[in-house]
Amino acid sequence: MMILSQEMRALEANSGIPRPNLMENAGRAVYCKIKQRFDLKDKKILVVCYHGNNGADGFVAARYLCEEAETDVLFIGDESRLKKEALANFKRIERNEKMQFLTDDKVDFDEYDIIIDAILGIGIYGGLNREISAIIDDINNSKAYKVSVDIPTGMDPDTGNIVEKSVNPDLIVTFHDIKKGLERFQDKTVVVDIGLRK
Repeated sequence: MMILSQEMRALEANSGIPRPNLMENAGRAVYCKIKQRFDLKDKKILVVCYHGNNGADGFVAARYLCEEAETDVLFIGDESRLKKEALANFKRIERNEKMQFLTDDKVDFDEYDIIIDAILGIGIYGGLNREISAIIDDINNSKAYKVSVDIPTGMDPDTGNIVEKSVNPDLIVTFHDIKKGLERFQDKTVVVDIGLRK
């Protein structure tokens, strides 16, 4: 069974589960899957977030990860465009002294053991802006283990087509059901439950 992004949005909207709960479940699930694969104690982690819901899932994951590992958040979005629930998660980590909050791209991506791509997810429309395009290159060129949240940034969730370029992850943590576009990436995709009914 595969799911299209439109169906996923409808499921979330009609689930009766508040969006903050879905975000919390999604971010915690990303953290849990990383923790299953790594001893986090001496790891350095970078979470790259944009201002959509995918970024909000990344904010939540970062909150859990920073309890066990050195965690930095690179926010490449626009704070004024964060929706209410995403903004709440942004504010929770912005004040968190256990992590460093980076707002520019003067980052050495090779410094990190794990990089989490929480940029676009299923919310890709049209082409990539210049900053996201450059960040995708930085992530792909790094030696880090790469994790994409829900769907790799730059990939169409329904077709699997690459818009211009995309993050090339080692692991994809996707929510509820495998997105149709991930069909050929099933070997590196894990599906996690975020509370939606089947």
